[in-house]
Amino acid sequence: MVDPDAVDAALHALAGPRHARAEAADVVARERGLYAFHGSPRAWSDLGLEPQLDDQPLYVGKAEASLRDRDVGTHFATGRTGSSTVRRSLAALLVDRLDLVAVPRNLARPDGSASFGLEPRGDLRLSEWMERHLLLATWIGPGGVLLGEVETAVLLRLRPPLNLAKVGEPRVRLKAARAQMARTARAYPPGAVTSGTC
Repeated sequence: MVDPDAVDAALHALAGPRHARAEAADVVARERGLYAFHGSPRAWSDLGLEPQLDDQPLYVGKAEASLRDRDVGTHFATGRTGSSTVRRSLAALLVDRLDLVAVPRNLARPDGSASFGLEPRGDLRLSEWMERHLLLATWIGPGGVLLGEVETAVLLRLRPPLNLAKVGEPRVRLKAARAQMARTARAYPPGAVTSGTC
């Protein structure tokens, strides 16, 4: 059974101090835990979303090994969209606003999967948008706590709109937008690729 004290501590921490990417590279721990991406009012508007709760994060996830490596090293990193669920969700909802083009996540070996990357200039635009509009909050999971159980409880409470699983409600628009990006990536190479509409 999930530890209610751990859930309360995680909710408190994820609503607490937040860091921009540049600061996060120095202050986020290399420890396991949960993280939350919080968006500026402009971020919510650009994504076509509205918060349903006070101080609702856009996305919550877990890092089993290192919060710094997962968040700063993957989610905020240009060129890592194919390895980042949150980057793919952001890209799918910002495809037209940022003029993004989906490509196979591994250009050398396209695999036809539902995962996709972005062409390099668009991937950089996504990173720049994230740096301008997102802040990161983290919670370090104490030893012995099952992160997956705490994550599930936190997701059910906060229902962040960019999470696809464990939120207790469908994400029809987001799923359709990501599916369109995956179809565009599967149509690669250039000439066959179109940005699509979401």
